[in-house]
Amino acid sequence: MLGISRTSIYYKPTVSERDIKTMEAIDRIYTAYPYYGSRRMRLALMDEYRIGIGRAHLRTLMRALCLEAIYPKRHNTGSEPNTMHTKYPYLLKGVVADYPNHIWGTDITYIPLRKGFCYLVAIIDWYSRYIVHWELSETMEIQFCLDNLTRSLAEATPTIHNSDQGSHFTSPQYTDLLVVAGVSISMDGKGRCMDNIFTERLWRTVKYEDLYLKSYASFAEVKAGLTEYLHFYNFERRHQSLGYKTPASVYGIKKTRPPEHKTLHIKSLDLSLSNFSTFPV
Repeated sequence: MLGISRTSIYYKPTVSERDIKTMEAIDRIYTAYPYYGSRRMRLALMDEYRIGIGRAHLRTLMRALCLEAIYPKRHNTGSEPNTMHTKYPYLLKGVVADYPNHIWGTDITYIPLRKGFCYLVAIIDWYSRYIVHWELSETMEIQFCLDNLTRSLAEATPTIHNSDQGSHFTSPQYTDLLVVAGVSISMDGKGRCMDNIFTERLWRTVKYEDLYLKSYASFAEVKAGLTEYLHFYNFERRHQSLGYKTPASVYGIKKTRPPEHKTLHIKSLDLSLSNFSTFPV
């Protein structure tokens, strides 16, 4: 009666076990060689994992993982931008982070599981490399990004917030939070993921030092494992670029016990956003 198909409501999308294994292999290769396009990725899959795949299907899987080769181009094929959203200029050319909370960077990455996958978003302080907050989600719905930013802003307020031009970060739901907090918004140019280099390095570190070694089986397992590892990253892992200090010590936080990671629902906070019609209630 409403013109809605029943199958569109009850259908649950599935991913074949072969595709899951292929996606994990793609993620490993991309983490080591982020400049590989579909041609070289296809050859690497065959050489390193004996996985044969057509380029069309390979591109489909790379889009599902929000991965794109690093090279100059006109269009972004990873986290697709929304043409209806406002794009902000890149403010960080020639700018160096001089103090904690000067510049925050954020991004989303794919997390492989034994039988599936999920997504991780994090905000990292560029000056100290400290992970201000992170969230996991089983889908690419925007809510986990909103929760992550809200929780981060409850801890501190940066001078500049930098992201890519993906639809999550250009959404008024997301940028309204930054505007209310008085934060300057910076966004990478199209196809320039290295503008957010510190977050890209974080993903590489997390994957090689934790995810690929432990091969988590479930969403609950990866949440518990990342809670432990990212606490170690902040409070115990010494960085050469920081003079072998830990991110937390440079950020100015004393060591604490690993917290129980809980999802914060954005509507539980009162940020006086009643004037913003785009904010979800």
